[in-house]
Amino acid sequence: MSTNVSTSDTPQASLRLSEKPETTEQKTTVKRQFVNFAFYHVRPEWRMLGEAEREAGKEEFLRAVEGFKPDLVMNTYSLIGLRTDVDFMIWRIGYSLDPIQEMTAQLNQTGLGRYLEATRSFLSMTKRSMYMDKEHPEHDEDRLHIIPGKGQYLFVYPFVKTRQWYMLPHEERQELMDEHIRIGSKYRSVKLHTTYSFGLDDQEFVVAFETDYPADFLDLVQELRETKASVYTLRDTPMYTCRRQSLTECLKALG
Repeated sequence: MSTNVSTSDTPQASLRLSEKPETTEQKTTVKRQFVNFAFYHVRPEWRMLGEAEREAGKEEFLRAVEGFKPDLVMNTYSLIGLRTDVDFMIWRIGYSLDPIQEMTAQLNQTGLGRYLEATRSFLSMTKRSMYMDKEHPEHDEDRLHIIPGKGQYLFVYPFVKTRQWYMLPHEERQELMDEHIRIGSKYRSVKLHTTYSFGLDDQEFVVAFETDYPADFLDLVQELRETKASVYTLRDTPMYTCRRQSLTECLKALG
C-alpha cells in the first residue's frame, strides 16, 4: 500500500490504503514483487581488525552489492546510534527470490560479511488491497510495484492482526479501515508502503513509512492507536527507525 502523508504546504497524494480489485488482465500481465528488509549488526571483533583489513572487507562488500543492481532495486539505511541490535539495513525489491538469496550468500563470503550478523530479515510481496479508499476513489495507483521515494527516514515494522479481525464481515472491516484512511490523509508528509507476508514469513504484513519529518510519523501512529481497528492488532513490533544513507556511508559508520 502506498500512502502520501505532509503537514507541509507541498501537495502530495493522500494516504492510500486500498485499491480497486485487479482485473483478470492485470492478474496475468502485472508481475508482483518480492520485498526484503535485511537488518545487519557488526560483531565487536570487527573493530579489533587492522584498518587495511577493514577497508578491504568493506570494498569487497560494496562490490558484491553493486553486482546485483541489475536484478534488484536497493536502498540502504543507517541505524547507528538508533538501536543497539542493528547497524544498517538493506531494502531489496525484485521479481524473484533467487537474486536475494544469491546476493546474501556472496555477502556472507566477503571480509566484512564474516563479521556481520543478520539480526532480522522480513520477507513479503506486493499485493492489491481488498479495502477501498472511498475518500479518494480517483486514485488508481498500481500498488503491485514498490517505488522507494527520497524520504530521509524510513520506519519499518512487521504487523499481525488478530484472528477475530478476519472473522468480522467485510463491510464492518471496510468501515473500520475508512476511519484509518481518514486519519492517514491528514499527514501528507508520510509515504506508506504496505507489503504482504501471509505464508511467507512470521508476520502478515510489513509496513514501511517514508518521511522527512519523524514528528509527523509519531503523531500519525499515536492517532492511529485510538482507532477502533487498533483493537484488532496482535503485534506491530519490533519497530525500526532508519536514516537513509549510501552504503558507503553506512559501512564507514561501522568503524
